[in-house]
Amino acid sequence: MTQTFRARAALLDMDGTLVDSTAVVERLWLEWAEPHGLDPDVVLSVVHGRQGHQSMAIMLPDRPHEENIAENKAMLAKESGDVDGVVEVAGAAAFLAALAPFPHVIVTSADDRLLRARMGAAALDVPVDPVTAEHVEASKPDPEGFLLGARRLGVDAADCIVFEDSEAGIQAAQAAGMRVIGVGAGAAAHSPDAVVADLTHVSIAPDGDGFLLTVS
Repeated sequence: MTQTFRARAALLDMDGTLVDSTAVVERLWLEWAEPHGLDPDVVLSVVHGRQGHQSMAIMLPDRPHEENIAENKAMLAKESGDVDGVVEVAGAAAFLAALAPFPHVIVTSADDRLLRARMGAAALDVPVDPVTAEHVEASKPDPEGFLLGARRLGVDAADCIVFEDSEAGIQAAQAAGMRVIGVGAGAAAHSPDAVVADLTHVSIAPDGDGFLLTVS
């Protein structure tokens, strides 16, 4: 089924949306979880889309926040140095090129160093002024990051469209009052406005002061 949306700006998640980093994310988080005796299925159900310290707080609720912050800092550094297997989500480069004339921004739970490491590994350019973990107090599914992205672009939330793959990210976009396109088969379970298998199924055309986005 083909669907068309009109928007003035696009807000883009990174992991699972522009880059496929699933293998390294899951490998490193399962390594982290093993000494804590955590169920691997629980770990994999929690870590996608969130900042690491929030994932740690969910899985180890009795641990001090300061310990989670410190360990997350170490995890981010480890992730930045391990981009083995990180590749472009199909169609991402062409999608970013098509968005170039229009307001758009990445909103990710990664920090800036990890963002640039993974985008570089996937041979993708980083759009100007991304919203990363350093810029927000609250992690997805809180809408703070998406609302900040919209303010930076000078576009109302209702005129934005978000591309996301994870439950936490889709919930954050919806809480921000934005329409959301789910990327990947797993996104459908979280009730986005539309779902695409990858970014080859998205086309963009100018329309007045915005653009028409068609997904199929």
